[in-house]
Amino acid sequence: MKFGVVVFPGSNCDRDMQDALQNDLNQEVIMLWHKEKDLTMFTTDDCIVLPGGFSYGDYLRCGAIARFSPMMQSVIDFANKGGKVLGVCNGFQVLCEAHLLPGVLLRNANQQFISKNIYIKGVGSPDQALKIPIAHGEGRYYADANVLDELEANNQVIYRYCDETGAVIPSANPNGATRNIAGIRNANGNVFGMMPHPERATSDALGNVDGRIILNSLLMNAKTGAARSAAAVANA
Repeated sequence: MKFGVVVFPGSNCDRDMQDALQNDLNQEVIMLWHKEKDLTMFTTDDCIVLPGGFSYGDYLRCGAIARFSPMMQSVIDFANKGGKVLGVCNGFQVLCEAHLLPGVLLRNANQQFISKNIYIKGVGSPDQALKIPIAHGEGRYYADANVLDELEANNQVIYRYCDETGAVIPSANPNGATRNIAGIRNANGNVFGMMPHPERATSDALGNVDGRIILNSLLMNAKTGAARSAAAVANA
């Protein structure tokens, strides 16, 4: 599969993502400028990534301006056709602003920027705590109770903050996210958003490759919800 990494003015994790996918995971990567619209080189078997950073300087609201960029209009169409889309940190904020994912990302509960290693568990590691870096000031996931209940009922919560033993407890929540939510997916299982940075944990040189588990599980090994549904019908 191919990966497209969107570059917004203010992106600062786009090359980190390119390096992780290209050099650590041996995937083909194409960089996509925010003013372009062409995604014809990708099929729905491929993946578009919205990286971390401060798109358009985070003016107005995190991700609010990026949501209206020419490339994002194409990304929205790509996602609606079943193509995989991953948003990391600022990319997660953009996906929520674009209504490809429900909820919002609010300022951290302590009102401070947080940059450190934390632990999460979920897809690819249901019983294992993964050490992944975070770096955000507005990473507190919030949605109303009805949306949260629906996310949980549909298994759309893909990662939760936990301690190093895998216990999902309030003290392991770095930003005050509702129900310790660190990442979610859409109902069709092809759009993913998360605040932690898996691309910063894929290199042997850094002594941590837990991010490979996330990227492999979410993007390269997992079937989308639409594909699972089709398979279920075919096998019925």
